[in-house]
Amino acid sequence: MISDELMMQLSQKTDSKMVLLVMDGVGDMQVDGKTALETAVTPNFDALAKESALGFSTPVSPGITPGSGPGHLSIFGYDPLRYEIGRGVLEALGIGMGLGARDLATRGNFCTMDENDVVTDRRAGRIATEINEKICEKLQAAITVIDGVEIIIRPGKEHRFVVVFRGDGLAGPLTDTDPQKVGAKALAAKPASPEGKKSAEIVNTFMKLARDVLRHEPKANGCLLRGIAKVPDIPSMSKLFKITPACIATYPMYKGLARLVEMDILETGDTVASELETLKENWDNYDFFYFHVKKTDSYGEDGNFPKKVKVIEEVDGLLPQLLALEPDVLAVTGDHSTPCPMAAHSWHPVPYLLKAKTARIDPNPRYTEDCCRTGALGWFLARESMAIMMGHAMKLNKYGA
Repeated sequence: MISDELMMQLSQKTDSKMVLLVMDGVGDMQVDGKTALETAVTPNFDALAKESALGFSTPVSPGITPGSGPGHLSIFGYDPLRYEIGRGVLEALGIGMGLGARDLATRGNFCTMDENDVVTDRRAGRIATEINEKICEKLQAAITVIDGVEIIIRPGKEHRFVVVFRGDGLAGPLTDTDPQKVGAKALAAKPASPEGKKSAEIVNTFMKLARDVLRHEPKANGCLLRGIAKVPDIPSMSKLFKITPACIATYPMYKGLARLVEMDILETGDTVASELETLKENWDNYDFFYFHVKKTDSYGEDGNFPKKVKVIEEVDGLLPQLLALEPDVLAVTGDHSTPCPMAAHSWHPVPYLLKAKTARIDPNPRYTEDCCRTGALGWFLARESMAIMMGHAMKLNKYGA
């Protein structure tokens, strides 16, 4: 892997256009002998695979299960081990909240708990966003300050929300209060260093107060916090790669990821079809597009194999319209795998497809895990994806004499 500093030296501005199509969590395991990609009826991806190069990307390191933050940072060309970013920061940026040096941000899940405070549903049945908004108003009215630290609560989509703790002397990161499984109680937040002791005490006080406020809600009667951290110092994509990047995504956290690396956030609807229309409308204004499809991951986390297959088929049906724009480089991949049998993120490598005029064609019958396993691109770290795209787009100068 080359350093950020060397990438800045090698990158050059050109007119070529790149599209990074991310089907979140697309990688899978076999169900009845086939993965979701292998089960889906995808004539357009099949045709594309015959004129593309395939491979496998590893989000962080073999055997390591990535969160969405490091998974996306990797495919954006950043070292996820160097730039550790809390999910709360991403969620806050994603809904347009400004964060400063005195802020500690966390992503929240409303959840369902039983009378003994045991979590029975980590996502509160994926409550409607409208219900979320009302509950956040209720929480905000009840909890405004803890030990001199301002508490700012904002709704996200469905069961997700953001809490920003604003005050002096706060430090992160802290461990999650989400036990990551049902049948367990919420955990106490713990500091990664002695400087975070005050922050942990405030977060744990918030958890107790929030449970008291929410206790009589029918579904969202508790909450869990993840990614409790401050904003890191990270270079922009335009500085690293000399590109003009744009983000097309429907969920706040992914907009937050894009905003963190200073992509322009393009307003779009809630469907993949509306995202595609946004791409068309803005095609002349940018040379790099991050196009995010969320539901492959959502259905993977729900263990809903048929629905995950249908999302892949939906994207396949729209693919000809994307290809009609004639991007110089198109990469199709995921930020990580979310196998339905596990109903969670996993360490499995992610299927990767690269379409470019400069690519060595690797004729394969399909874009699937099985075909990617032996593809011409081989197995590589996801962080190298941007260099691969940049090289094929003729956006990198020669290294050395």
